[in-house]
Amino acid sequence: MRPIIGITMGDATGAGPEIIVKALADKGVYDVCRPVVIGDAGIMERAARIVNIACEIRPVAKVAEAQYAFGAIDVLDMKNLPADLPFAKVDGRAGKAAFEFVAKGVELAMGGEIGAIATAPLNKEAMNAGGYHYPGHTEILADLSKTKDYAMMLTGGPLTVIHVTTHVSLRKACDLVKKERVLRVIELADGAARQLGFEKPRIAVAGLNPHAGEGGLFGDEEIKEIIPAVEEAKQRGYDVTGPVPPDTVFYRAALKKHFDIVVVMYHDQGHIPLKVLGFEEGINVTVGLPFIRTSVDHGTVFGKAGKGTADPRSMSAAIYLAAKMAGQGR
Repeated sequence: MRPIIGITMGDATGAGPEIIVKALADKGVYDVCRPVVIGDAGIMERAARIVNIACEIRPVAKVAEAQYAFGAIDVLDMKNLPADLPFAKVDGRAGKAAFEFVAKGVELAMGGEIGAIATAPLNKEAMNAGGYHYPGHTEILADLSKTKDYAMMLTGGPLTVIHVTTHVSLRKACDLVKKERVLRVIELADGAARQLGFEKPRIAVAGLNPHAGEGGLFGDEEIKEIIPAVEEAKQRGYDVTGPVPPDTVFYRAALKKHFDIVVVMYHDQGHIPLKVLGFEEGINVTVGLPFIRTSVDHGTVFGKAGKGTADPRSMSAAIYLAAKMAGQGR
């Protein structure tokens, strides 16, 4: 009954393949799930040599052929990369392949062949050079699954945040803070927190402006958009507080334990405190998709690619969380 977790290999010029090998050297992973890497077997063999971990890389043509035995890494082999691909360089071939790994993962998840997707990092510049023009993983997954209402959630250390807006300019983010969107993200926050194990999640909604607007002195988005969303969410039965001034809400959530999840208004409002408090084990979860997707919360780590020194903790945490969330969904 262990869920099957499809692990997409990410950009092969970065450290993604290496951290996957390291993560799958943990027998505990196999105790909670059945992992299969969606990637290129040749690149995974190279990664195993680099990190000096003795394991078999076992290419398979379909998920049904995987054996999920500790000590052997099953790789759904896409055979789409050259063996001599350079490290730490933006390469359109790697970007194209990284997109194809994700697309295959979505196909398998939508078809019920895997229970969740855990993604290693891709490089946006390389992906664009390879012909696929997306801001990042989240938008790829939403587009391929035809999902309209989705949000990025980050969890790590003592903090969990979920975003109203993500990969847009700060100027545009302010314009996108609307009652309907804030209300929808509150709903998504409640569902996601339940999947994390909270029976009745306590949700905080951060303000957009300093001091949450100070009654309109520093901006009126709280009055016009955020407060109406919070009030309607309360009427719908959600345990929600806000808007809470953004300079105190993370202290109250992470250290005082007043809240289980914080709805944040823009990318850096959530990413900065999360990475300060839980960088090594931070996990990115796309909420609202018709399947479970977790990811490392860092980039391709070009500086350590090919050296075997990249930290696998975020990758490990992403796999464990995917297994937990998929298990609760059964």
